[in-house]
Amino acid sequence: MRSGETGFALTPRVLELGVAYVRSMGLWDIAWPHMERLVERTDESCSVAQLDGSDVIYVARVAVPKLVTLSVQIGTRFPALQTSLGKVLLAALPADELEKVLSEPSRSGLTPSWQPDPDERDAVLREVRARGWALTDQQLAPGIRSVAAPLRDGSGQVIAALNVNCHAAETSVERLVEEHLPLLLQTAGDISADFARVAAVPQI
Repeated sequence: MRSGETGFALTPRVLELGVAYVRSMGLWDIAWPHMERLVERTDESCSVAQLDGSDVIYVARVAVPKLVTLSVQIGTRFPALQTSLGKVLLAALPADELEKVLSEPSRSGLTPSWQPDPDERDAVLREVRARGWALTDQQLAPGIRSVAAPLRDGSGQVIAALNVNCHAAETSVERLVEEHLPLLLQTAGDISADFARVAAVPQI
C-alpha cells in the first residue's frame, strides 16, 4: 500500500484479493493529483471505488480528518446500492448483470437503513443514468451524505466511481449539490480524459 500525506491507494498485491485491477495502477496514478485538488477545494474527503459483487470496495482515498459515523479506509466495503459510489456503478450495468450482482449477499457486515423494493431501486438507478451522477443522503447510515460520478475509459465504459462525502450535520444536501457536485463532475471528467489519453499512447 502506498500513501501520501492525506491519502492512500491499493497496491497490486492487495487488489488481487478480488477487486478488478485497472490498467496496472494507471488510473490511480492519474487520479491522485486531481483528487487532492478536489479535497483542497471542498474541504471534504474524496474516494474512488469499484464493485466487488454487491458491494463497493474503496481503492483510493484522500481524506480530511473529520468525525464520521462509519470509518472508511482502503479496502472498506459497503453495500453498493446504499452508497453514491455504488449507485453510479450499478447504474452502468446491463439489466441482466445488475440482477446477478445484486443477488449476491453483501460481505460488508452492515445492514443499511434504506432497503428499497425492486421498483424503487430501479427508479433510483434510472435517475442516476439520466443525470450522470448519484446522491446518497443517510441511506447507508445516519450522518453520511455524498455525491458520486463515474470514471470512464477511452471507450466511455465506466471503470470506477469518484465521490465527495460529508457529514450531514455539517453540509446540507443543497450545498453538496450546488457547490461540491460541479467540482466533482469536473474532476471526474478530467480524470477520465487524462486516463483515456494515457491509455491511447502505444506501450513500448
